[in-house]
Amino acid sequence: MTNFELRKWQTSDLDSLVKHANNINVAKFLTNQFPHPYTKTDGERFLETCMSHNPVRIFAIVVEGEAVGAIGVFPQDDIHCMNAEMGYWLSEEFWGRGIVTEAIRRTVEYCFQTFQVTRIFARPFGNNPASQRILEKAGFRLEARFDKILMKNGELLDELVYAIRRN
Repeated sequence: MTNFELRKWQTSDLDSLVKHANNINVAKFLTNQFPHPYTKTDGERFLETCMSHNPVRIFAIVVEGEAVGAIGVFPQDDIHCMNAEMGYWLSEEFWGRGIVTEAIRRTVEYCFQTFQVTRIFARPFGNNPASQRILEKAGFRLEARFDKILMKNGELLDELVYAIRRN
């Protein structure tokens, strides 16, 4: 596995963020809130959001000093207050190196220590088996599959719900 660290985002990460986020092969597996092309303005907006959270909710995935991806947890509210959603992305050049699986494990531990939640869930697209395998390796279990409910790039996709629970 490639060595990496999870840390707070900083303004100096802007150039590497834009460089690694501006990739259709990354964007096609994320919601439309993650734009393609990914511009400097998008990066500035993202960094502003990340740096406004206390405690941290979105970490930079850093390899050799360069921010090459992100992983975040988002505690829910109202009747869903015992849950947090997890989302992540990684630069295509670092796929297949075990980084995201380990980043998920570390972020799950952080989330359960930091927030009053008992369940963390992630919602990969049905056309993203790599993300499904990563979640399973990190201890998540498939809880639900919703057929053809997501519209992404003109295509109807399945949505899966994976979750892990506090012991």
